[in-house]
Amino acid sequence: MFDQQPGLGEEALNKVAEIGLASQLDEVENLDVDIKTDPLKLIQGEVDSVTIDGDGLVMQGDLRVEELDMHMNTVAINPLSVALGKIELTKPTEASVRAVLTEADINRAFNSDYVRQQLQQQQIRVNGQPVTIDAQQVDFRLPGEGKVALNASVLLRETGETHQVAFSAVPHVSASGQTVTLENVEYGDNEELSPELTQALIAETSEILNLSNFDLQGMTLKINNLQIEAGKIIFQAEAYVEQIPSG
Repeated sequence: MFDQQPGLGEEALNKVAEIGLASQLDEVENLDVDIKTDPLKLIQGEVDSVTIDGDGLVMQGDLRVEELDMHMNTVAINPLSVALGKIELTKPTEASVRAVLTEADINRAFNSDYVRQQLQQQQIRVNGQPVTIDAQQVDFRLPGEGKVALNASVLLRETGETHQVAFSAVPHVSASGQTVTLENVEYGDNEELSPELTQALIAETSEILNLSNFDLQGMTLKINNLQIEAGKIIFQAEAYVEQIPSG
């Protein structure tokens, strides 16, 4: 029966959305968009639902997400925009989001040029002197039990000294869902030698884990909770969607 097959309108919308989302990403292993509507509703600018299922998505700055699943209900679009190969929302909508980051994903982020530049821009003082830091190697681990652990080799550019920084902590989502803070921090043996370096890396770990770097154009993520398992972090979030990228 006709109603058992995706309509031409749905197929066109799916392809437009997939191309648009892929244009925002550096790499894509798998990306499927499933838009449910019917021709009459589409003419009126109504879409029943939008589901996005992505695997191995690499954002700007070499930031990778193992899995990203997003679902929106009752989406209003400009029907004329579809003819132009775009999906233009006539009003913002909300989406439920599930994202999975693996230990390897977060290590990749820490050792990317993007995050190294972020660290170098932090103004810190060691022994009273301003220094520029360069993370030579970062080993981020997810041992389970709700904890994250980090061991890093950090170069002080001005002096040429290398410091080892190590800590473990428990991430918590703020009430606003906008930030992740690290609590119950347990320092490595060298913490007293370089507390400023440790604080800089704690701040950068929080920044990577708050998902703000993973926002796509027209979408803003808010974390509801996170679950840490051995080797991966699972985020449950909601997204405020003003536009679905369309290339």
